[in-house]
Amino acid sequence: MRLNPSIHKRLPPRETMSTLDRGDFVSVRVLNGTGQENNNNPWWKLSFPHVFVATLSSFLFGYHTGVVNEPLESISRDLGFAGNTLEEGLVVSMCLGGAFLGCLFSGWVADKFGRRRAFQLSALPMIIGASASASAGTLASMLLGRFIVGTGMGLGPPVASLYVAEVSPSFVRGRYGSFIQIATCLGLMASFFIGIPFKEFEGWWRICFWVSIIPAALLALCMEFCAESPHWLYKHGKIGEAEVEFERLWGGSHVKSAMAELLRSNRGDDVETISFLQLFCGHHFKVVFIGSTLFALQQLSGINSVFYFSSTVFKSAGVPSELANACVGAANLSGSIAAMLLMDKLGRKVLLLGSFIGMAISMGLQAAAMSINLPKSGDLYLSVGGMLLCVLVFALGAGPVPGLLLSEIFPNGIRAKAMALCMSVHWVVNFFVGFLFLRLLEQLGPLILYSIFASFCLLAAIFVNRNVMETKGKSLQEIEIALLPSE
Repeated sequence: MRLNPSIHKRLPPRETMSTLDRGDFVSVRVLNGTGQENNNNPWWKLSFPHVFVATLSSFLFGYHTGVVNEPLESISRDLGFAGNTLEEGLVVSMCLGGAFLGCLFSGWVADKFGRRRAFQLSALPMIIGASASASAGTLASMLLGRFIVGTGMGLGPPVASLYVAEVSPSFVRGRYGSFIQIATCLGLMASFFIGIPFKEFEGWWRICFWVSIIPAALLALCMEFCAESPHWLYKHGKIGEAEVEFERLWGGSHVKSAMAELLRSNRGDDVETISFLQLFCGHHFKVVFIGSTLFALQQLSGINSVFYFSSTVFKSAGVPSELANACVGAANLSGSIAAMLLMDKLGRKVLLLGSFIGMAISMGLQAAAMSINLPKSGDLYLSVGGMLLCVLVFALGAGPVPGLLLSEIFPNGIRAKAMALCMSVHWVVNFFVGFLFLRLLEQLGPLILYSIFASFCLLAAIFVNRNVMETKGKSLQEIEIALLPSE
């Protein structure tokens, strides 16, 4: 059932209430699976297909993050830079530069063209870059392909967090937000399994890149049939279209209340006039500070050092690299699934606190294993156990929660730009932690370095406890009003 065509027109947000009050809205009742009316929550199955398509961008992010790890030796041999660790490192990390650039512009793209078009624009460089990498004949062409792919990797995740938060009903928003982390894990695992045959088939690494074009093309194609974010439509004065999309996503009986919530939180923010500099000024500073600090602490917790060092730890224990990657992937996926089940029950803040405290404990275990004289088997068990525990508890909270939480606490008028800014902080800190880790490990030793990581984890827990509000079960408008009271 469609809404009254008379309201399918552009209106400034401040004129919305008159539109709603005139009775142009046609109420549509949604029935649950038993045929009984559900007056409390929207039917989650309406929004699920749209969220599922959006998480393809996260799957691609995970896939391209890990696609070169297994076949790197074969790539370096075929392209003529075997044994050059600097050039091998560039192949792995070149996408970080592209990701930072893509992330920096993600807010502008999402605000200018809409969330759906932003997804499609993120898929384009991942198709072009993957094709360039797959057909590369020189190191330069491989690096160019990886950089182009990186721009899509940087653009996709912030938009995914925005879109999932804006189209999801509040009672399942946490669960849907966890799909982003799960999709990333599945992408990493897919890149690992697809890369396994590289030792048996010459040039198999090219197949690994070609395969990634399929989900990227599916993302671009399927997004054409998905709903646009009603929040984006509302901010651009497309009130009737926003109502239509709310009906598609939540059901007709929830449209009027959803539009009333949007009007209630409207402050007259203009997405075209808010600059990055203004995010640090006035009443926006608090939420931007919380978001930037949370992402910085996420990376300073040392999680990437665990991923970088995992193969060495498992190798010391005599575990083959294939099994090692599978164990890390299983721990990551298990934690992400647990987070999905608990996010809307325990809440975001509880999971963040438990995750950072658990990571501090696991970092302590790894520091002890590398510094205390224990029997060899004891060292290995403690080190491997601490590493897997760190991955598990990270995926339980510190991994999936920040992206979801930030998309919830940022007001509609600054959400896209603020997400872009905070995730850019994530990429910068990520780069420096990865760049300096081995040098600091060599100069400071594992006891001091992992103790520093543990300290950052405890600092993150204190910061979360003092500054992060619980958003479980609240609408985006309720959260905005709570954090930014009317002046």
